[in-house]
Amino acid sequence: MKVRPSTLAGFTSRLTHFVVTLALVAVVLVAAGFIIPGLLGYERYVIVGGSMSGTFERGSVAFEKVTPVEELEVGDIVTYQPPPDSGLATLVTHRIVSVQEKRDGARVFRTKGDANADVDPWTFRLPEGEQPRVEFTVPLVGHAFIAIADPDKRILLVGIPAGLVCLVSLVELARILLGLRRPLAPTALGPQEA
Repeated sequence: MKVRPSTLAGFTSRLTHFVVTLALVAVVLVAAGFIIPGLLGYERYVIVGGSMSGTFERGSVAFEKVTPVEELEVGDIVTYQPPPDSGLATLVTHRIVSVQEKRDGARVFRTKGDANADVDPWTFRLPEGEQPRVEFTVPLVGHAFIAIADPDKRILLVGIPAGLVCLVSLVELARILLGLRRPLAPTALGPQEA
């Protein structure tokens, strides 16, 4: 059975249209998945370490609601900046294991990663009146953000697909200019004359 070029071209065109539409729908859904929670008051953090393994894994995205510090209790998972003398310059997402009320009314917290054998060696106060508390996590999604942070992987994730789109567009333009394909005619709005 011999396939006619016009049939093959039609199939290729429909397949390309389907793939592009599917990609656009995926992009819109992912964007909505991150814009809508922000509008609902959630902050988002990508989990880049393994200290909470078993509860949520590296590459998860933690969605957190800002909570008054006085409402935080043992068992809550919070994202915070450890004290300067801890030696850590990045945010930490750990579970609160103790809360001490000081005479001056301040609350002193101690945390622990669920996968860590020991509690964190520091205690800390939260200077702000509010603190992000983990409400839920979405596994695996954060790996894309971790990859985009690496310049070499960013080229693979963003540059190559963009280059392919440009290449397909140039091929289509060349086909039109060489007369191998007619451009789509604009459709008229309103009544058609026969």
